[in-house]
Amino acid sequence: MVKRQNKRQVESSVKDESLIEKRRNEMIHGAVKLFKLKGFHRTTTREIAKEAGFSIGTLYEYIRTKEDVLYLVCDNIYREVSLRLASLPTEEGTIAGLKASIRQYFLLIDSMSDEILVMYQESKSLPKDALRYVLTKELEMVGLFENLLAGCVQSGELSLSEKEINLLANDIVVQGQTWAFRRWAFRRNYTIDDYIDMQTTIFLNGILKK
Repeated sequence: MVKRQNKRQVESSVKDESLIEKRRNEMIHGAVKLFKLKGFHRTTTREIAKEAGFSIGTLYEYIRTKEDVLYLVCDNIYREVSLRLASLPTEEGTIAGLKASIRQYFLLIDSMSDEILVMYQESKSLPKDALRYVLTKELEMVGLFENLLAGCVQSGELSLSEKEINLLANDIVVQGQTWAFRRWAFRRNYTIDDYIDMQTTIFLNGILKK
């Protein structure tokens, strides 16, 4: 079981939570464009503020450092994955439920491909406490699929050992992220729906034969 890491607090002088979320989302979108184009180290906070549509003074009301912005980018990915999977109709312990979760996860990766690329390229620039949190969230994401696979085992739809469940859950997460890394090449031959259908079929054929 993955030990949960306490969420890193990003300080803000603003007290309105809805405004904080709005401004930070604008920051995230602006920063992702710049980090992808120029890299984390070559991007300035002034450029992030301009891309987000407000002044440098306003930016520093919501974060304290450029590393805070990168952390928010990473944390937003895991939050969106958790929200997307939690919103699915409950089909626990079924292959149909597993397939639906894989589809939603892959679609989310497609919609957040730039964020995924930035996270993996630039997460080394995070402070140690923030990096530990991000790595723990990565393992928690794997844990979501471990639970789905374990549910299928408990219902009798699959026969897998604990080690196989862990490896397969990691495979699902990585195959989703591979779309973000190789989308430039895959799109020559596949749509995202093609990719989801083919990867899911290959994956299930491998474990349903056990």
